[in-house]
Amino acid sequence: MKKTLAAFVAVAAIASTFAVTPASAQRGLGAAVAGGIIGGAIVGGAIASQAAPPPAYYGGGGPVYVEGPPCRWVRERYWDGYDWRFRRIQVCN
Repeated sequence: MKKTLAAFVAVAAIASTFAVTPASAQRGLGAAVAGGIIGGAIVGGAIASQAAPPPAYYGGGGPVYVEGPPCRWVRERYWDGYDWRFRRIQVCN
């Protein structure tokens, strides 16, 4: 919550800085674009930092042995009527 509040305060401070300076028609667009990029980065970073929970690590116990898959992928050559082609097929024993 503190990060989000700090982000909004920073965006408000930047927006007030751009609002105070007088802008002519030639240079007003650059300030608006810069303000949008900076504000979007700050708010986006604050949202992204709170969107995902921290990773959870599960451990303990000894090593775990898993039997390999009963199937395997094999490259097969076939004739498609015009040319020889290759495809991968799954072979299960």
